[in-house]
Amino acid sequence: MTTEQRTEIALITGASAGIGKAYAEHLAPRCKAMVLVGRDEAKLAALTEDLTQNGLTIYSLALDLSSSIGVARVMEAIRQKGPISLLINNAGFGTNGRFAESDLDEQQAMVNLHCNATLALCRAALPYMKENGGGRIINVSSLGSFFPLKNAAVYGASKAFLNAYSEALQLEVRRDGIKVQCLCPSYTHSDFHHRAPLKGMDNSGVPAEMWWTAEALVAFSLGELYSDNDAVICVPGEDGRQLAHQALCASAEKFK
Repeated sequence: MTTEQRTEIALITGASAGIGKAYAEHLAPRCKAMVLVGRDEAKLAALTEDLTQNGLTIYSLALDLSSSIGVARVMEAIRQKGPISLLINNAGFGTNGRFAESDLDEQQAMVNLHCNATLALCRAALPYMKENGGGRIINVSSLGSFFPLKNAAVYGASKAFLNAYSEALQLEVRRDGIKVQCLCPSYTHSDFHHRAPLKGMDNSGVPAEMWWTAEALVAFSLGELYSDNDAVICVPGEDGRQLAHQALCASAEKFK
């Protein structure tokens, strides 16, 4: 694809590593410009240098989206560097431990990042997408959103919020040519599980087939996004879809 054929302007949060970085690398041939947001300034700079070698214009923002100042700066970037045609709300983190013994500030920061930042960035990008006749949004949720997650109560609940929000949002914006995807991956090989808040979490019992590389996960997500499939909830892999189905059936049983 030549520079002239690139049409997307993408904004990706959590872009400095893992799934966000994989999105940036996969989307580079489609994009004429990207806004990359992440907390690790050095990793973000290295990714920016790699991608700009392909003639891509990159605007990078090293900041924390769990803070109101960070969200405000990205909303301003949407106004100045857009119009954003593809918004990927990927930034996130998890914790391990009982809620009653947790750090409340950390739990609230998780809600701010997963829920409040997603709402704010969608709200900032949608008017431009509508004005330009369409756009795409990916909200990265989790397979854990379908389960009551012991020792990760706020993580699971905040991701479940993204599922419900994404499905409702799609109903509102479909006639505007905007496609919404809510990606619900299982376990992904990235630095997510090695961060301090998840210290002590044992994933050794997770079957190998439940693990995805960030690259394979993103390829699946984008394949669905640019297809005719209009399903909002996107669960990669047959094993993941079976688990999600079982969880939904078990939840329905509670109402009998």
